[in-house]
Amino acid sequence: MNFLNKKKNMKKQEENNSVQEEMKNTGEASAVEEQSLPDAEKAEASPEAKLEVELSESRDKYLRLYSDFENYKKRIARDRIESAKMAGADIFLSILPVMDDLDRAIKAMKDSGDVEAVKEGLILIHNKLKSTTEAKGLRPMESIGKIFDAELHDAITNVPAPSEEMKGKVVDEIEKGYYLNDKVIRHAKVIVGS
Repeated sequence: MNFLNKKKNMKKQEENNSVQEEMKNTGEASAVEEQSLPDAEKAEASPEAKLEVELSESRDKYLRLYSDFENYKKRIARDRIESAKMAGADIFLSILPVMDDLDRAIKAMKDSGDVEAVKEGLILIHNKLKSTTEAKGLRPMESIGKIFDAELHDAITNVPAPSEEMKGKVVDEIEKGYYLNDKVIRHAKVIVGS
């Protein structure tokens, strides 16, 4: 630190010397001599000057800290936006092989006349997709035969219950509901027995 301060003082002295040369030529040498003193020497000259130097240094430190903090806030905001954009990247990367399989299955359906082979292929792809999503925490909701729960189900309509024990329970499921890590992300659309 002392080396840097000395280097700064030397640089200021050189600048002041060049200014003094110009001022001597114009007759203002006395005003420049006072300016040519390094900050440390000015501080020794008077207590006010010492306080001025300390105040100047404190302001400089404050401005640097403020600037660093503002840059930090901007960087964090950028990182948060970038993180939100890329949040689902790992899920999509795990689903891409399933999409490749579906593309191959569609291509095979055009060329093949064997319906059973196509069915088996589609069932394999469905099972692969199901296992991939379950590995990421997605779990289908079991609704049929369960008591209707407004927290889990969206009732589409009521139908007469096929038996007395099915009253107030889910008779049929129009659209499956799903949990993601034990939190409902899609309610099941169901038909309730009345």
